[in-house]
Amino acid sequence: MAEATPFTYDGGRVDPGETANVRYTVSETYLGDPVRMPVTIVNGAEPGPTAFLSAAAHGDELNGVEVVREVAHEWDHADLHGTLVCLPVLNVPGFMAQQRYLPIYDRDLNRSFPGNADSTSAKRMADEIFRNFVEPCDLGLDFHTSTRGRTNMLHVRGDMEDAGAERVGKAFASNLIISSEGPSGSLRREATEAGVPTITIEMGEAHRFQREFIDRALVGTRSVLAEFGMLSAETVAWPGWRTVVADSSEKTWIRADVGGLVDMHHDRGSVVYEGEAICTIANPFKTDATVVEAPFTGLLVGVLENPLVYPGNPLCHLVHLDERTLRAIERDGAPVRDDAVHLTTA
Repeated sequence: MAEATPFTYDGGRVDPGETANVRYTVSETYLGDPVRMPVTIVNGAEPGPTAFLSAAAHGDELNGVEVVREVAHEWDHADLHGTLVCLPVLNVPGFMAQQRYLPIYDRDLNRSFPGNADSTSAKRMADEIFRNFVEPCDLGLDFHTSTRGRTNMLHVRGDMEDAGAERVGKAFASNLIISSEGPSGSLRREATEAGVPTITIEMGEAHRFQREFIDRALVGTRSVLAEFGMLSAETVAWPGWRTVVADSSEKTWIRADVGGLVDMHHDRGSVVYEGEAICTIANPFKTDATVVEAPFTGLLVGVLENPLVYPGNPLCHLVHLDERTLRAIERDGAPVRDDAVHLTTA
């Protein structure tokens, strides 16, 4: 029978049955002071896979930070089979500045993986993270939110053409999976291509903790770890219904054709029917109102939070629903709000 093994990284080692809280140096400031990323490594006493959980690759996306912190510091790990590598804040400079990108030349850390030790500051930081804490793993969950001014329902993004990523994505038990490789340089794409199947979990909005999303993501995380045998007492969850959207024709960003103030008629996670009014845009006098209608029957994955728009600004993200999925949602008799999803185990 296999035995549990140590987890090692540059300058450190965590033996089976041990937990280590590490401040790992990923860069330096202008003054030459170290930029340290918090890492918690929980190495179970029993053998099993190694999974990384990461958040705040964009520094203002906070819901995932709390998910990773609670897994690391509030869960009972006595029965853990394998190792958890918990990375609650990848983009430390952005997190400290409370902005999306690295303050250094405004670079996107989540377009810099797998990194390069001899390249830009962003790619050097990505290299330290990827080489030490991503490549040694067997699977990964990368938590994100929408950018500021918008909000997303909880959903998974991953390459469902990859068998490993498909297994991780379906085990997370979200109602919606958007299938794609992901942008070049994104953590989920580069990790999956390196043999570490990884998904992105999108949920809520930036700059806040939203408890309903955090709790729902914790359930999904337990489900994934159960699927891979890391939590033997847990069972894999089923969301009740699921749709996987892969074709670009099945999803669209609806954009404003006029400037003004937006009155959004539906929340994230709502079903809208073809021809139904999604929102109304009007000027300050509430004249010359423009009604924006749904081009097809679908699910509102993301909607505008900031009600001010110029022409061309995004209003909502709509994905197509097939008849079978639509009937399943209608049988529930309620909008697919994030706090209304009822999971079952299987």
